Amino acid sequence: MLYHKTFLHKESQAWVVFIHGAGGSNVVWFRQLRDFKKHFNVLLVDLRGHGKSKKEYTQEEIYKFDEIALDVVRTMDHLKIGKAHFVGISLGCIVIRAMDKLAPGRAESIILGGAIIQFNSRMNALVSTAKLLQSIIPYMWLYKINAWILIPYKKDIDSRKLFIREAIRLGEREFKKWLCMSTEIKDSLQEYIIKEASAPVLYLMGDRDHMFLPMVSNLVKKHFNSKLEVISNSGHVCNIDQPDAFNERSILFIKSIAK
Repeated sequence: MLYHKTFLHKESQAWVVFIHGAGGSNVVWFRQLRDFKKHFNVLLVDLRGHGKSKKEYTQEEIYKFDEIALDVVRTMDHLKIGKAHFVGISLGCIVIRAMDKLAPGRAESIILGGAIIQFNSRMNALVSTAKLLQSIIPYMWLYKINAWILIPYKKDIDSRKLFIREAIRLGEREFKKWLCMSTEIKDSLQEYIIKEASAPVLYLMGDRDHMFLPMVSNLVKKHFNSKLEVISNSGHVCNIDQPDAFNERSILFIKSIAK
């Protein structure tokens, strides 16, 4: 069972489930929790191998990405949460799309922040380089290089520091397990580009998210059930860079669906 925290609302029946990215943990949502729990029941989880879920999976040599997604569904089942609004950041967005494929009907709405929707040439180069060098140089060097490429601007230094700090907690063994899933993740993304999610989708992207914003902009033009809102003065980790804008837009979107 994944490590999880719940925050119950006295009146609302709606649930919001937050999914962090690779190398993170539920702490990346600390700037969302106060606002969201005013309106909804909230579930925070640590994905397999991350945060306080790390001890549960130390014996497993490899991970399957579908199992990562099903871990969250099983946690919801354990808590008797039938449907929820899902909020993800970075690679957590892919976990949500996998959950939606494997357990259709569980999502009432989907909010994808700093969404990764495709491996472009730069992402492919990053992954290939990491696989080639993982046995030669310390994994944290690879992770820091990745952090600087994804979050290059001085204005986003707090996000980059958090990104790196959480990766240190992840550890080399877990990093390699997730790296080994890159081909599986890439194949899943190709499917998600073609097939829309089963619930309305809001993409929240920072205007400085140079790696992924152009791809999301193109995708939204093709998907009937999706829309994009760009957050000013923000990079890839827009929930950390501009939490007020992220929270306000997310909560309005959820409430518009819940009417």
